[in-house]
Amino acid sequence: MHLLLTNDDGLTAPGLQALEQAVSSLPGCRISIVAPETEQSMCGHCVTTRKPIAVKQTGAQRWAVNGPSADCVRIALFALDLKPDWVLSGVNAGGNMGQDVVISGTLAAAREAAYHGIKAIAFSHYLIKDMPVDWRRVSAWTRQVFELLRQEPPGDAELWNVNFPHHPPGDLPIPSMQHCDLARSPLNVSFEGLKPDDDTATTRYHYTASYAERPRDAGSDVEVCFGGAIALSKLRL
Repeated sequence: MHLLLTNDDGLTAPGLQALEQAVSSLPGCRISIVAPETEQSMCGHCVTTRKPIAVKQTGAQRWAVNGPSADCVRIALFALDLKPDWVLSGVNAGGNMGQDVVISGTLAAAREAAYHGIKAIAFSHYLIKDMPVDWRRVSAWTRQVFELLRQEPPGDAELWNVNFPHHPPGDLPIPSMQHCDLARSPLNVSFEGLKPDDDTATTRYHYTASYAERPRDAGSDVEVCFGGAIALSKLRL
């Protein structure tokens, strides 16, 4: 089994390291990593077509791409000629639920793979402010979720979206895994306007909305994940 790992947080992100650790010891498993050289979060399904894309090999079966996550999948498939059985994207530092899926680079990588007929999963970890992430535990949970979803592979034009809840660090059995739909309610949106002293015609607006205060639609991925369980959502292209 050949697994292509990628993300949008960058090649050195702890979530990608947790993902690699989660699957590296699977029997008969071969891993390639093609990830952004620098963080490319919240770029959505952005691709590069009008300028060259710099790609540097940084180790055995490991490449850094000067571009967003969807570029990484395209480069892997059509420039590096990799032939993965699965594309696993993440583990993202931050949730990707509901409306997030069109904003998220983590989802864009998995979606790009699905467009080309490759089984794909996006893994994300909801964050509670000022609470550390136990990445060792995340790695263990990721392996267990992947072992489950290997038995429920997405069909044509489908992909899996996984969101881990945030619990205090330490030994904790894997939370319950619940199949759920995406939240329909939009994200909270709010801005604070600041006028610079030297230009009264210009206002700079700073985004101030709280992610944690977003609506929790009944039975949705947001309600499941915010409630402490692992949200499993099967998405269609």
